[in-house]
Amino acid sequence: MADTKYTYAVARIRALELALFSASSIEQLVACKDYKQCLQFLTEKGWGGADTPLDGDAILTRESQKTWEMIRELHVDMDAFDVLSYQKLFHNLKAAVKEICTSEVNAHIFFEDCEIGSKEMLRIISQRDYQALPVYMQEAAKEAYETLLRTRDGQLCDVIVDKAALEAISAAGKSSKVEIIKNYAESTVAIADIKIAYRCAKTGKSMDFMRRSLAKCGTLNLELLMKAATSGVDAVSDYLSQAGYQEAAEAMKESNSAFERWCDNKMVQTIQPQKYNPFTIGPLIAYVLARENEIKTVRIILTCKQNGLSDDSIRERVREMYV
Repeated sequence: MADTKYTYAVARIRALELALFSASSIEQLVACKDYKQCLQFLTEKGWGGADTPLDGDAILTRESQKTWEMIRELHVDMDAFDVLSYQKLFHNLKAAVKEICTSEVNAHIFFEDCEIGSKEMLRIISQRDYQALPVYMQEAAKEAYETLLRTRDGQLCDVIVDKAALEAISAAGKSSKVEIIKNYAESTVAIADIKIAYRCAKTGKSMDFMRRSLAKCGTLNLELLMKAATSGVDAVSDYLSQAGYQEAAEAMKESNSAFERWCDNKMVQTIQPQKYNPFTIGPLIAYVLARENEIKTVRIILTCKQNGLSDDSIRERVREMYV
């Protein structure tokens, strides 16, 4: 017998999916003559709000807020969405550690739309009150703080926190009974590992650096990936082709923007099967991720317009849409 627990919520999501930007909507946005016309296009599509200034950042921030407001209105188990905010939480940890250790006030950007915002995260780090953090963050917070204070190596601090974030996401995926969370976690960690290997190959990083940076996942052999990265981008591309990531390998050879586009498109491909799943929380999680991808794509287009890039150059950077 089908579980009808999420039938109403999924029906609401299906209606909202009709308003998501399609590839043709994105093409219309790309075709706008300038940044201002893009903003006008977005407001005509209902983006922002009555009190939102005609400003890209303000409009996109409001859209993100609207997504979560709507999800909360559905009265579903919000704990299932926690893993989606891990990267923002760990980013806030990183920003707070750097601000406290370097005394550069307001030099770092924080996310306020997650469990621990700037004020509380700064308090926790300044007082070294690590027990106030979720268990999966405590050890990384202590290590990052002490390492940055001792070495003044900002990159090493980043490595510690970023790897801890990936390991937390991986653990959440393994312990979840929700298929999309398992798939989201695996894709997130694999994509991050591939990005790290690609950058390490381009910059000549050591095996030791990579070992401190990469997190275990089910679809990659880290030893083979690290060995490839020490030989260069072509070797990484060859390994990825053998490991089932042919599209990543091809994008890597094409250009940086093509590779970054593949990374985001891979996540959209991960969540697309949820469009045909009406009886679980999966479509709700997929909708949130689809909205994040949509907002990120719009942000890329707005940034390109502000910097005077050609329409063809913008199209190279446009992400695949969920609908």
